[in-house]
This record gives sequence, structure tokens and C-alpha cells, in this order.
Amino acid sequence: MTTKKDKVVELKSAVVRFAGDSGDGMQLTGSLFSDSTAFAGNDFATFPDFPSEIRAPQGTISGVSGFQIHFGQKSVHTTGDLADVLVAMNPASLKANLKWIKDDAIIIIDSDSFTDKNLEKAGWTSNPLEDDTLIDHQVIKAPLTEMTRESVKDLDLDNKSALKSKNMFALGVIFYLFNRDYTKTFSYFESKFKKNPLVVEANKKVLAAGYNYAETMEAFTNTFRIEKANLKKGRYRNVTGNLATAWGFLAAAERSGRNIYLGSYPITPATDILQELSKHKQFTCITQQAEDEIAGIVSTIGGSFAGALAITTTSGPGLSLKSEAIGLAVITELPMVIVDVQRGGPSTGLPTKSEQSDLMQALYGRNGEAPVIVIAASSASDAFYSAYESAKLAMEHMTPVILLTDGSIGNGSEVFRIPKVADLPAIHPPIAKANDPDYKPYKRNPEKLNRLWAVAGTPGLRHRLGGLEKEDITGNVSHDPINHQKMTDLRQEKVMRVANYIPELKVEGDSEGDVLVVGWGGTYGVLLTAVEELREEGKSISLAHFKHIMPLPKNVEDVFSKFKKIIVCEINMGQFVNYLRMTHPDFKYEQYNKVQGLPFMVSELKTKFDAFLNE
Repeated sequence: MTTKKDKVVELKSAVVRFAGDSGDGMQLTGSLFSDSTAFAGNDFATFPDFPSEIRAPQGTISGVSGFQIHFGQKSVHTTGDLADVLVAMNPASLKANLKWIKDDAIIIIDSDSFTDKNLEKAGWTSNPLEDDTLIDHQVIKAPLTEMTRESVKDLDLDNKSALKSKNMFALGVIFYLFNRDYTKTFSYFESKFKKNPLVVEANKKVLAAGYNYAETMEAFTNTFRIEKANLKKGRYRNVTGNLATAWGFLAAAERSGRNIYLGSYPITPATDILQELSKHKQFTCITQQAEDEIAGIVSTIGGSFAGALAITTTSGPGLSLKSEAIGLAVITELPMVIVDVQRGGPSTGLPTKSEQSDLMQALYGRNGEAPVIVIAASSASDAFYSAYESAKLAMEHMTPVILLTDGSIGNGSEVFRIPKVADLPAIHPPIAKANDPDYKPYKRNPEKLNRLWAVAGTPGLRHRLGGLEKEDITGNVSHDPINHQKMTDLRQEKVMRVANYIPELKVEGDSEGDVLVVGWGGTYGVLLTAVEELREEGKSISLAHFKHIMPLPKNVEDVFSKFKKIIVCEINMGQFVNYLRMTHPDFKYEQYNKVQGLPFMVSELKTKFDAFLNE
């Protein structure tokens, strides 16, 4: 007799996709499986994919919500191309996701949901469980709805309440498939629903029932195990990019000795940063949910004037509304960080999807000559370090910083090694001393060109701030044309000198060769994976990925000059490549762009790069 142990197959990595109606709890299911993956010691990256409609029609393609996780025993840089396993809670989720799974994928289906009515809503002309649609897949047709009812029949729950835990049955099946300890999830139920013991008990029962069903039915030819990843020693946890961003600011506040003030208006997909920071009043973190985007940033300027690490968070439409006030922060030379979690546009666009289309707005989207530092985070875990560095640069150089993340980074999650705050780079804000007889509002440090930060209320440091041009050194209002030219030059040069304080551009792979792939921001993981796989095939290809965009690193020209061809890849129509054409015009740039609300896939990039190499 074959035992379960004999059927375990060792894998290097796997991709699992959960899909169902918006109300089926797929985001929670995926998050709990991610937590179990972290407990198992695997590296992973996740991709939540959900509709932008608040109440999309139930049972339709437009209402499908998905969550994909790619996990493995080696470093994982992408959320995976096609899924090895799909959990489909209804006909619509199956139809919407067939193109996102491998030819031989395992599909776990709630067969109870495949009624004539649901098939018609999803646009099926015949039942895919009864024809040849799924012939190439291993299909597990499980009556999840009925078995969920059965597992909680001894509890005092109505039918609607009972079926709310149906997603936990599916999760139990996946826990069995990947040899996970499902009991570790019980602590989540006990914490989340501690005021409702009946709900805690229901979820425990349903999760265990799903696991036991998969085990006793012997529906799977094999189960799978992925060994622990070889991670550096330390304390790890699962973080989303938005959570990591908030924590990066908390660390920067501690290292700089500044309190946090965040003024923001809720907007998808940035709201989680505001929500997280609002939980940390013990760190003297003040948050205000403003009445609109303009009030959020204007109050943030006030927070900076009062000496706080000043932050405002938004997405593309909100950044547009904040543009005038960003100019005010530029001319007053007050430090602040504007976080833009980019989403699909223009206008309301695709609120829950991801793009890199705000770059030109971040660089130039203000009236007048209003330069700011621009940084782009490369992953969910890097969002912590990017937020920290943004705060450091803003305070030390006394100027606004725009931090670009995106929806995939903000909502996606990774394994994050928690650093010690004391090990992070020191932050030294240039705070003016009380009653300094030599203080002048626009007297500058000769190296950084930053002015001193005269915190409001400090004795002897009263001075005038505002949107009118100021006289050099004294800060008096000035309409003198020569002075305006000088102040404009100083503000621009101050930002450009930041290049002396940021790392040089690093090349992944050989420092010279046939092709250099160039990217920025959240495309890092997928570009790196494509380049690494081609390098393993012996191809002459390397990657240069940008975090620092304004100013660019000092060695860009040196890096670019050592490659025969350069291809710039972006989730937009070519904003960064056009910026490079302006700043480094001596090179010829090819480009590969995608604007679908979806990330690049490794397979499509490899096909493109192979063709480029063979030209």
C-alpha cells in the first residue's frame, strides 16, 4: 500500500492561484497561505488581482478576484508567470483564469457552483466539467459548498454565515497538497474573531475538514514539498509593500529624532500606509485623514514647518491634485516625502491595477522650475529601505522627495528580513539652534546647498515663508530678476548634488557585453529573473535597474558605454526611456512597453530579449 509519505514530490518552486467572486475571500485565503509559506521557510512573492468595482456583479467575469503566490527554496524575484495550481470557486473564476495556468495544472473546483445559472453568467456555452475543456489538467471536482455546510452543521449558524468560511475549506485542501500544518492558522482565527467564538470555531472546523477531505479522498496523485530557502540568519515576516513603506518611515523617525506627521486622503492603492501609521501613536506618529488631497499635502507642509518628518501618501490622480502644493514645498525648501503608489490611468483608470505611468508627472508635473528628488522602490521589501532613504534625503537636503511605488508593490507581499534600526544609516537633519545670531533663512551649506531647518516656535528664529520668491540669504520677498535666476539655479543644483550622496548604478551580470536591459521601480524582480535565466543559457546579457531617478546616479554614462545594445523595459508607453534620451542622448535605446494593468511575464521578456540578441 502506498503511504502519503511515498507520494511526496520535492519541488524547487511552485505557483498557486486562488480565484473566486469578490466576496469569496480569495485575498484572505492567499494571505493565510502566504503566512504558512513564511512559516515553512520558503521565499515567496505574491500578486493580488482584484476588480476595481466595489460591488461587481456576482458570478460574472468582471467580479473575479484573484491572488497568486510564487514560492520556492531559492530566491524568488517574481510572482510567477503561469500557475501550477488553480483554486476556482465558481465558473467565472475558472473562465477568467484558464489563460493564466500551465497546460498540466492542477485545478481544484467547487463543483456545487457549476449550476446552469452560474455557467450562463460566466459566459460558458457548455459545462467545462463535462466536456473536453479541462482534458489536459488534473481536475479535482469537490463539492465545497455542501461539505462546508456539513462540517459546521453542529454549530448554531445560518446558511449564509456558514458559507462565509467556504474559502477555508479550499485552503485546507491546498495545505494538504503542499504538506503544511494547518493548525498554525488557528491563531489567526482566534485573534481576528476573538469577539465571536462561534466564527472562530466554524473556521477551524472548515479548514480541518478541507484538509481531511483531501487526505481521505486520495484525489491527488502526489502531494508536494518545497524545502526551506537558504535565507540569511535573522528575524523574518511577511510584509506588503505598503506595510514596509510605513515601517520605513517609522524607522527614519526614530533615527532622525523627529516625530511623524502624515496628512493624507484615502485613495486606492495607497490607503494602507495611512492606516498602518495611524496605529503607532506610541512613536509620536500623528496622522490626519484630510477632507481631500490638497488639504492632506498642505497640512503636511505645516507639519514640516513644525519640525516633523512630514509625509503624504496618494496615487496618480491625487498626485495631480497635490502638484501646486509640492511647488510650495519646493520654494519654501521644506523637507517632505510624497508617496505615489501608482495605478492604471488616466483619470480614475484602473484603480486596482498597476502601472509605471506617473514618472513624468513626478519629474515635471508642477508649474515653474520646481525640481524634487525622485526615488522608485523595486519590491515590497525594498519599499522599507526606499521609504527610509526618501526620508533621509528629504531631511538632510531640505527638499521634497517623491517616492514611487505601485499597486503590485503596495498590495503584493514578500519575505522581509527585519533590520535593526541602529544598523540603518544615520540621519542628521540640519536643525537650526535657538537664538543663533548668525541664522539667516536661506543661508546654505556650501556642499549640499541646503538651508537650515528652523523649527517653528524656536526662540530667535522667526522668519518668513510662503509661495512668493525669496531673496537669497535673507528670505525677504524679492521680485528681482537676477535674484530669481540665482534662487532657481540654487534649488536645481541642490537636487542635482544629491548624486554625490546616492549609490552608483549597479550592473547585475557582466559589466560589459552584447545587451544591457534597463528598468526602474517595480519591474526589478521579473527583469532580473529573465536576465538570469538567459545568462544560464550562455547569453551575453546584463541588467541595470534604477532606483534613483532624479538625480540619476553619476556613473550612468560609463555603464551604458560598455554595451552594444540597450533595451529599456517599462509598464508604460516609454516615459523613462524618453527621460534617458533627454539626459543621456549619446546612446541608442530600444524599448519594450506594456500597459495592461499586469506585470511583465518572464517568458515574454525572454522571447523579446532573445530576438534582440539575435538581431
